[in-house]
Amino acid sequence: MKSTYTETYKLFLLKLIEARKAKGITQAGLAEKLKRPQSFISKIENGERRVDVVEFLELTNALGVNPNDIINALPH
Repeated sequence: MKSTYTETYKLFLLKLIEARKAKGITQAGLAEKLKRPQSFISKIENGERRVDVVEFLELTNALGVNPNDIINALPH
């Protein structure tokens, strides 16, 4: 099945994953911080679930990273 996500969105997900791993946080640990199931994080990282802006801010807050750092890493 062909991905409907752009290369920029794939890079966005990669940057989120890198940020999580750089902080030494597991998917389960991040999910716990967000009071969500681990499958929520897995589906985001695997591209099965698209992230909206509010969720993005919640994710970056839980990771303790500046959302601008992820946005600025994307081509624009």
